[in-house]
Amino acid sequence: MAINRKQYDQIVREKSPSSPLGKDLLRAFLIGGAICALGQALLCLWGKAGLSQMEAASAASGTLIFLGALFTGLGLFDKLAKIAGAGTIVPITGFSNAIVSAALEFKSEGFILGMAAKMFTVAGPVLVFGISGSVLYGLLYVLLGGAA
Repeated sequence: MAINRKQYDQIVREKSPSSPLGKDLLRAFLIGGAICALGQALLCLWGKAGLSQMEAASAASGTLIFLGALFTGLGLFDKLAKIAGAGTIVPITGFSNAIVSAALEFKSEGFILGMAAKMFTVAGPVLVFGISGSVLYGLLYVLLGGAA
């Protein structure tokens, strides 16, 4: 039985479960905000521990990366992501999850050819384009006279 594009779209709309958009947005906002608030609290705690602003920022980032990796390894990050949706892709924890989940997925292939080689399959393009973009921006900034 051949169907055209309009018929196919109609079947997809009828069979697809409806998404509670407002509820999804609220959850993403609240949980993503909670992750960011945790980052701010860590920054303040590290600052009160005697670190300079720059050191406290590095320590807070490292702590969030560690927590993201730990929660991924324990299987808790995926459970949180099912509830929070896009709220868990806060850049630092989402990046940590992307690297650790890829490493866990390929660990059965061995340490070097599995885990180490495949760890950056998801995050690799982000790194490449992020670094390339920042280098290009820096070059343009200097060439256009932004840096004296």
